[in-house]
Amino acid sequence: MDSDSDYVLVLRTLLSATQYMIYERGEKRFRISRNLCLHIARDLECNYEFFQLPWDARGKCGFTTIQKCTTALRQLAYGITADASAYRAKHGFPGILGSINCTHWEWANCPNEWRGQFTRGDHEVLTVILEAVVSQDLWFWHAFFGMAGSNNDLNVLQASPLFNNILQGKAPDMSYVLNGNEYKYEYHLADGIYLEYATFVKSYSFPADEKRKLFKLAQESTWNDVERAFGVLKQKWHIIKHPART
Repeated sequence: MDSDSDYVLVLRTLLSATQYMIYERGEKRFRISRNLCLHIARDLECNYEFFQLPWDARGKCGFTTIQKCTTALRQLAYGITADASAYRAKHGFPGILGSINCTHWEWANCPNEWRGQFTRGDHEVLTVILEAVVSQDLWFWHAFFGMAGSNNDLNVLQASPLFNNILQGKAPDMSYVLNGNEYKYEYHLADGIYLEYATFVKSYSFPADEKRKLFKLAQESTWNDVERAFGVLKQKWHIIKHPART
């Protein structure tokens, strides 16, 4: 938005549509007429760049105007945050931003003088490391790329800017209550190599009861989202392994 007044205008337009909410079977449901929704979408698309259909560098289109308007109206109608109806509700982890992990990306044309620092014993090829925080919808909230393949996940974490926003007081407020305690900032699901930070939620190595076993299952299944994202990313982009022609 160009100014605060533009933001207020859009917000009022969307809020005016939420009066068409109806109640069925005791549940509050989001529903407005099709014509009204299309009318709002057309007005917003004509006046605000954010609601227009974007295209990325690969020529792929992003979210449509209808998708963006529907999402905004749903949030206003239900009074929820942007990701509450998708990632948090799906996995049952309030306040989560995503899952964190590192992956090794093969570097076929690494210069000979650098081979030592980009080689690690458990990988047969030369690699560059990518650290990322990814949500269930394959959205990359954080990416730090370029560390030599000889490093491990902790070395990469120490060099990455992951916690800069929190340390500088610029992190978004994602307040939530868990077990009677209120927390302000997001956290990430991580595997066993990461340290015992408040921003990391790890699985139990040896769960002693059914409650811990259930948590271990939920945590590990959710954490696999980042591995799935790495698989999709590597299938789409081969420029590191097979560099593009100049």
